[in-house]
Amino acid sequence: MLERIITALVLVAVVLSCMFATQSHYPMFMLMILAAGVAGYEWFKLMPRQAAIVSKPKAWIYGGCVALVSTLALFFNDVALLLWAPSILTWLGSIYWVKSFPESDNWYNVSLYIIGFILISAAVTALYAVWQSSPWWLMYLFLLVWGADSGAYFVGRKFGKKKLAPSVSPNKSVEGLYGGVATTVIIMFVVQYFYLNLTTIQLILFLILSIITVFASVLGDLFESMIKRRAGIKDSGRVLPGHGGVLDRIDSLLAAAPIFATGMYVLVKLIGVDL
Repeated sequence: MLERIITALVLVAVVLSCMFATQSHYPMFMLMILAAGVAGYEWFKLMPRQAAIVSKPKAWIYGGCVALVSTLALFFNDVALLLWAPSILTWLGSIYWVKSFPESDNWYNVSLYIIGFILISAAVTALYAVWQSSPWWLMYLFLLVWGADSGAYFVGRKFGKKKLAPSVSPNKSVEGLYGGVATTVIIMFVVQYFYLNLTTIQLILFLILSIITVFASVLGDLFESMIKRRAGIKDSGRVLPGHGGVLDRIDSLLAAAPIFATGMYVLVKLIGVDL
């Protein structure tokens, strides 16, 4: 437990320092590239393979390629936008994969190598885009994901009866999901009361985006759990002592970040909501 707490404190300190400690974009930029590379390395280890032992050099090459694609996307905003669309479509498709698991696992094939490029690169570029908009909006995204996860845990532990996806994650319940959504609504209204000045219509749209983001975060968690079950691996890695791998920490954000960033883009650029 002590190891887990120390790792969490160090991780939070590093992320918050990159977000708030300087106006330079380089620390956050490098953090995103590093996260993409390590996540890519861990993703490779979860993929279908013929050999029983994972080739670490191949895994690092794959991770390096993911980091390279992410770097290009971080430099060119149009590339990032192009990544978000297929990422969101993939997450929509994954709803069926999660619901039909383990009866159907046709999705577990070599196409996951390409999907990994898309999902990881889309997530890190979305996180970076939200941070560029404002570090506080990235903090809001983190609060949505963490708050929903905490709300789901405590409500599910107390009242959970109906399993959400028993074959994928037996501990998650429908009641817990409701608790996570309720936590999201509370967070959103607190932010609205103290920091925003949205009209009723704008508030409704922003609330819808926040709730969709939470549903996406749950889906991201379930999807990674499903892949790990199919691959027969408990943790995606060991880079974070007491927490597993980078993918284990950002699985919710893989889905939530592109959807939140796209929603923010639509609200601000296309609808004209002043956020």
